[in-house]
Amino acid sequence: MDLRTQPGSGQSAYRILREADLRDYLAGLPAIVTQLGGRSADWSITEVGDGNLNLVFIVKGASGGVAVKQALPYVRLVGESWPLPLSRAHYEHLALVHQARLAPMLVPAVRHHDAPLALTAMELLEPHIIMRKGLIEATRYPRFVEDISTFLAQTLFFTSDLALSAAEKKEGIAAFAGNHALCKITEDLIFTDPYRIAEQNRWTAPYLDGVAAALREDQELHVAISRLKLKFMAGPEALIHGDLHTGSIMVTESQTRVIDPEFAFYGPMGFDIGAVIGNLLMAYLASAGHERTEGERASFEVWLLETIEGVWGEFARKFLALWRSEANGDGYPPSLFTGEAGAARLEAERQAYMARLFQDTVGFAAAKTIRRILGLAHNIDFEWIADEKQRAICEARALKLARNMMLEAPSYTTIGAVTYAARELRHWQPDFAR
Repeated sequence: MDLRTQPGSGQSAYRILREADLRDYLAGLPAIVTQLGGRSADWSITEVGDGNLNLVFIVKGASGGVAVKQALPYVRLVGESWPLPLSRAHYEHLALVHQARLAPMLVPAVRHHDAPLALTAMELLEPHIIMRKGLIEATRYPRFVEDISTFLAQTLFFTSDLALSAAEKKEGIAAFAGNHALCKITEDLIFTDPYRIAEQNRWTAPYLDGVAAALREDQELHVAISRLKLKFMAGPEALIHGDLHTGSIMVTESQTRVIDPEFAFYGPMGFDIGAVIGNLLMAYLASAGHERTEGERASFEVWLLETIEGVWGEFARKFLALWRSEANGDGYPPSLFTGEAGAARLEAERQAYMARLFQDTVGFAAAKTIRRILGLAHNIDFEWIADEKQRAICEARALKLARNMMLEAPSYTTIGAVTYAARELRHWQPDFAR
């Protein structure tokens, strides 16, 4: 679906809006004018997009502000040589609406959406910052575990077969099925390119040259990542955010907001959970590179590991509680589990289900880690480590952990096993560092 061909509500066909165009456009929207206040000529407009795909503007007036996001017809990180459909803005808007209903106050409120312009105006989140930047500064977020576990449990459970009828679930799958161009990006950049020679791959050379080459020859790893890719492509378990890293979460010490769900589609639940955990693991193993004096971030790193454990633990607790109280879907029909024996058997199955979901989570966390070090789009957790050798040491630790998690996922039966493995690698030295 190409949104450039769709009629708008009195708006012209797609065009890329720059500051002057955006000012005039917003001045024609009464609700936005009221939100901003004052004269449009006095509004401040700042382009702040530091992501890979879109234009993002912060607009402020006398009374308030909005964030405006417009999709570009290409991948911003690469340029016009990599075209991308504008329809992703439609799916992002659709996902935000669903998420706001399922997890109130955990996503930005939508103020306006224009399909032909592939543009959405949203609540301006202030004084929130991108979580990844806060973690680099060793900032702790006391509400994060509570909020992100609620977001994950609510959005995943209530879009799954445990909560929906088969018809409702299939309608949901159909509503997001057209977002295949964004899925293709994930399928290539996460599950394929880091394991082969690909033009856009990059890493911290020359230190990681040998590691990258070894992964390209590692057939056992290729099997493991291909199994995860197949699960991603063929496992429509629930509506997932699809890109839930610490750069897609805005935080203060008392609030959490999940942003940028343009990769949303019906996929495996473990992909979202693994993305959160994988990014926190990267923050932990990158932390040494941000030290000014040895050991100064030790207590913060303890908090990070506790946070990783809390994310899974609280998610699992909340998801199971919903399953026990809100299971109105066609999965596991109650009529098959009657009486005391049936209830006991169903509870055992719930635990087995969560064990399988945890295995998926471990694998996807590993996949997200490897792609951020050897693929196209990297994390500033590592990229902002100025000393290239120190950066590569931190990255090598993360790669070693990720490879083991992916190949030995069944041995990680608890989240504590994951954090223990990360802790053990915190001071490990690769060959090039010795």
